[in-house]
Amino acid sequence: MIPLGASAPRATLADYVVQVIREKTATGELRPGEHLREAELATALGVSRGPVREALAILEAEGQVEIRRHRGAFVSVLTQRDVEEVHSLRAAVETLAAERAVTRLSPAHLAEMDRILQAMKVTPGSVEPQEAVRLDLAFHDVIYDAADHARLRRVWTSIRSQVAFFLHTRNVNFPDFPTVGFPEHHELRTVLSGGDAQAARSAVEKHMTGSYSRLRQLQLPAGSEDDRP
Repeated sequence: MIPLGASAPRATLADYVVQVIREKTATGELRPGEHLREAELATALGVSRGPVREALAILEAEGQVEIRRHRGAFVSVLTQRDVEEVHSLRAAVETLAAERAVTRLSPAHLAEMDRILQAMKVTPGSVEPQEAVRLDLAFHDVIYDAADHARLRRVWTSIRSQVAFFLHTRNVNFPDFPTVGFPEHHELRTVLSGGDAQAARSAVEKHMTGSYSRLRQLQLPAGSEDDRP
């Protein structure tokens, strides 16, 4: 038992800082290229600089933060290369998840999908970009849960925050989620519940192509092989 008055573990504080920075990046409160000053973050979040430093290292490994020598940490700038790499990786793991999920979806999984779909079915223009991201990812979380593949789930967890950032960028620049979010995900739900693995693969590929094509329309820097992931 943890004694009363004990301090939270450093790892817990670092995880907290990671979550806050992820959310502020996804919502656009922290902009690409913005300087993340350790002292300011520590003061704002009520923690010491140690957990902030640990959190920035975690986010650097995920590709959301760039740490520049002698200059500090900065929110990563989205590039065309980032979009292509994350999209291609997500396409690979999510088609596998869908193929497995079609034979493992339980009534509880389908009920959760229906709950999320109901939340997506809103009056056009009445959903904020970050809420659209939350609903989108929650739906796909169900697919990974149904896939029942621990290592696959860990891969999804490792790129989920980057996908969230990309989806937010897409939703801000192309605010059509209220009109496409429900029908696209409803189609996925219908196909996944049909039990056809090949149809599920095709549906997932079609679904992800839409977001990818929109992001490719943005004037993003090209990026290079020397860039951090």
